[in-house]
Amino acid sequence: MIKVSIIITSFNTKPILAACLKSIYEYFDNDLYEIIIIDNASTDGSVKFLRNNKMQNLKVIFNKRNIGFGAANNLGAKLAKGKFLMLLNSDTLITNNILPGMVDWIEKHDNIGVLSCSLTNKDGSIQGTGGFFPTLPRVFSWMTIQDLPFVDSLIKPFHPMKEKSLMTGAYFYKSQRELDWVTGAFMLIPRNVYKKVSGFDTDYFMYTEEVDLCFRIKTLGYKVYYNPEWQIVHLGGSSGKTGDNIIREFEGVKIFYQKHYPKWQMPILRLLLKKGSLLRMLFYKLTEKQESYQLYRKAFYEV
Repeated sequence: MIKVSIIITSFNTKPILAACLKSIYEYFDNDLYEIIIIDNASTDGSVKFLRNNKMQNLKVIFNKRNIGFGAANNLGAKLAKGKFLMLLNSDTLITNNILPGMVDWIEKHDNIGVLSCSLTNKDGSIQGTGGFFPTLPRVFSWMTIQDLPFVDSLIKPFHPMKEKSLMTGAYFYKSQRELDWVTGAFMLIPRNVYKKVSGFDTDYFMYTEEVDLCFRIKTLGYKVYYNPEWQIVHLGGSSGKTGDNIIREFEGVKIFYQKHYPKWQMPILRLLLKKGSLLRMLFYKLTEKQESYQLYRKAFYEV
């Protein structure tokens, strides 16, 4: 019986997709899973690679256009036969057989709607893997004071990891804990739970869709859990242009507010995002980092 349907969305990631697949076949038992790949109209040779691939338990959907991360995962979920869905980025590497342990753990905790593991960089350092929903106080902290010591202990952080700060927050991800949301690079979700919420909201193209998904799953009474007992490598940033993530995340947070929070909060949210962009513009101007300055200048005007 297929226990897990591994769903991978790919857009122009041929070399790392090949490495990801190789790592899955190396570490996971073939009789436990199937792989469903959704190619979002790649032009880098991925289509040819996938058409010629003879790997076991592999299904591929070829889209004629890039429909985004969430919509692609929804297509994969419709084909899935497993009791659980493992949503996995193409820029990840499996480094040990985490599948049996994670499946056993989630089956023993029937109130878990989403389970994630530790994501690490290639050098073994910890990545941020989720946080808390972006309420106005948390967005204010994120945009202004979060780098100061002890702020996160007073205001639960939207993003606990602060890679460019002296206090990175990496310690946060060393312990098992319940979170509001976890990163879409890796999610283990009971298929019946995914179906109950109708999967990802396709109003999000890329970024923040996992926050929305976890919000709706938690609304049903399920928990979102992070357990670093298991880990994978996440290379990161392979399907988007440099800098796109900032603007797309801002846009995603705005969509999240439009859908889930009172209308009066939207002007305050936009003001906070603009303030944060302006502060970063000033910082990067003073430190002569022109590329980062232009990025936040663009975010300032677009938000």
